[in-house]
Amino acid sequence: MDTVKRVHGGCFCGAVRFSANLPSKWCAHCHCSMCRKTHGAGYVTWAGFDESQVIVSTGEDKVSWFDSSEEAQRGFCSNCGSSMFFRSQRWAGELHIALGCINDEIDRQPQANVFFDRHVGWMPIDATLKQVDG
Repeated sequence: MDTVKRVHGGCFCGAVRFSANLPSKWCAHCHCSMCRKTHGAGYVTWAGFDESQVIVSTGEDKVSWFDSSEEAQRGFCSNCGSSMFFRSQRWAGELHIALGCINDEIDRQPQANVFFDRHVGWMPIDATLKQVDG
């Protein structure tokens, strides 16, 4: 009997599909300017997983990686442009998945607003969450 709890997701066009085994490591809203610009939003909600917990089941060849800084990369679908993944030397061994690309409920709610010192004033903020500056 398979007792591993798993969530599934993918990109907008369906060319990339993935699954991730729970538990997740964390979930947070990121307010950094790079996240805002790559997603066109006031912040991006990420869920962190050990890389070994994530399997790209369809379209691995469609995932393109963009070097967004010297130590970080962002993974997106080369067909539709959906920004799905983030990985960085700062969090070696982790793969961050944009929560909006996960179809199922994960095992936790967002726990913090990170890079909060860079948030934009026009975006409503959940003040009950922990605030962490960059």
